[in-house]
Amino acid sequence: MAKAIMFLGTGSDVGKSIVASAFCRIFKRRGFKVAPFKAQNMSNNSYVTIEGGEIGRAQVVQAEAAGLLPSIHMNPILLKPSTELGSQIILHGEVFGHMNASAYHDFKPGLKKAVMESYNRLAGEYEIIVMEGAGSCCEMNLKENDLVNFPMAKAVGAPCVLIADIDRGGVFAQIIGSYNLMTRKEKGLIIGFLINKFRGDPGLFSSGIEYIEKKTGKPVLGLVPFFQDIIIDSEDSVAVQEDKRTFKSVGPGTVNVAVVKLPSISNFTDIEILKREPDVVINYLFRPRELSGEYDCLILPGAKNVMEDAVWLSQTGWKRAIRAFAKTGKRVLGICGGYQLLGERIKDPLGVESNLEEVKGVGLLPITTTLEGQKVVRRVMGTCLQNKKRINGYEIHMGLTGNTGSGGEPFLKIHEAGNKKAWTDGWVVNEGRVAGTYVHGILDYPGFRGEFLNTLRRKKGMKERSPRQGRLARFHQYDRLADHFEAHCDVEKVIKALLQEYPFP
Repeated sequence: MAKAIMFLGTGSDVGKSIVASAFCRIFKRRGFKVAPFKAQNMSNNSYVTIEGGEIGRAQVVQAEAAGLLPSIHMNPILLKPSTELGSQIILHGEVFGHMNASAYHDFKPGLKKAVMESYNRLAGEYEIIVMEGAGSCCEMNLKENDLVNFPMAKAVGAPCVLIADIDRGGVFAQIIGSYNLMTRKEKGLIIGFLINKFRGDPGLFSSGIEYIEKKTGKPVLGLVPFFQDIIIDSEDSVAVQEDKRTFKSVGPGTVNVAVVKLPSISNFTDIEILKREPDVVINYLFRPRELSGEYDCLILPGAKNVMEDAVWLSQTGWKRAIRAFAKTGKRVLGICGGYQLLGERIKDPLGVESNLEEVKGVGLLPITTTLEGQKVVRRVMGTCLQNKKRINGYEIHMGLTGNTGSGGEPFLKIHEAGNKKAWTDGWVVNEGRVAGTYVHGILDYPGFRGEFLNTLRRKKGMKERSPRQGRLARFHQYDRLADHFEAHCDVEKVIKALLQEYPFP
């Protein structure tokens, strides 16, 4: 059976996913057969695995860093929030049901068998399992039924590294407070601390490290500087919904893309690939007044709750703004939930997402969507019928969409991998200026992305460009990430602990 190590956090968004990704790459480069594992993830940014099931994007990144194809067993439970209190439960890649937070908390103990089934399957195939915790490892009101943090570490005898985020402030309280909330056995599993997102002169924090080590009796295994030039996919929509990035200026010399920051935005990584093109500017907009005429394209991304988001678009004035933007001849693209929202109506007769039975969409595409209980999850490939460029991606949706009137034509012709039976997907009108599709990752394919952007460049008199390599370049980014952490962490101590070469000070 494999050895395991657990990366725990003092809270959410402290960098657990990134640290786990870095160590997956570090262990791989040292010759170990390594696989990632997170018992339960909460994210609307999901991915379709080789088995045809859904997992969280973070474990996809970690699998790629480890040199593996993503598997449903790397993330056996995925929670996809659809309301403030409820989530869709994905178990072993398939929809299990929908529960509110209270019901799920009571139900969690019954999922332990499924979690251990996936873990044991990986542990029988690999030498090292890099495990990621969830949120804070010391949520005292939730610890009793916790599946992800210390209970998982105890079940497999994994040494643990506690990660804190110094950029958000209060790092001493984060580390020492969390440590003092741990039981004696939990403290015994902690091999040290990793302080993430440091800015400034590390010499000025040497006394801080001494203080933490004196108060806890455990070593600080790393002080990792903040980085901005290493491009790694974000785990979930927190990165967008709480976006602290500088709002970038738009002008005549750049391709300017606006993205509607929907309340239930999901799979926003569909758009992040555009950031790698040197003359493209992307801004996520929450208010319709931010949508100026300087933008060349508007994208409606995926959404976990299109019923509620359709109401939000109407109430906030976004529906009117989107229609006005399209009338100027600018390009509008909807992906998955965004595609549904661009239509005339969305119906939910089974109450899949909302108590509302029907809502009006933006009305730019002559389509109507009916939400169904059966989720479509599949990998697809095909051709864009407008520019004849090949595409590759995946579908994750619960809607059946049909054309309701004249005008326009299908957007894509696609088929599943290994099956030549093809069908059309999506719809376009106004000579392709308004388009929608169910295919996530459509912009990842360089040929399609290049033509998509060159159409925008030609319209504003800009020079055409060949597309960047795209997502294949991410493998080099994993090496850069590993280099960064190796330079600032005591990797040898982590490996000794992993191999059970205890104790060390």
